[in-house]
Amino acid sequence: MSEIVKVKSGSKYETLNSYSRVVVAGDMIFVSNTAGRNYKTRAIAPDAKGQAEQAFRNIEGALAAVGASLRDVVAVKVFVPDIADMDAVNEVVGAKFRDIDPANTTTCTPLGQPELKVEFEVTAYKRRNPGQPEQRISVDLS
Repeated sequence: MSEIVKVKSGSKYETLNSYSRVVVAGDMIFVSNTAGRNYKTRAIAPDAKGQAEQAFRNIEGALAAVGASLRDVVAVKVFVPDIADMDAVNEVVGAKFRDIDPANTTTCTPLGQPELKVEFEVTAYKRRNPGQPEQRISVDLS
């Protein structure tokens, strides 16, 4: 594989705003902000949970295109405009990342379109030794 790989998913915004859905740079994988819109049908769920679930399907498809999965995610950024939707979004995030435990930044911020209730950006790492277990450490930050 080339040192840098750029993947487009067909979203009109990738062309309009000149960006890639996924960029692989060496061992690092960067997935651009991804909304809960089905990019083929343009359909979007009316609720935050439905949008979060579709966004993860989009992200999983993008990662699969470069031979990765959610298990490779090391950081996620969650953008939710309405704090009232936070519990529904966190439920989906918690289920998707159970036992993966990436770093997480969650913010309440406006998004580019009024119908969007959530977007995610993820960073993944292509493991050189995928069979090697992760090191997990607990720390008391009090």
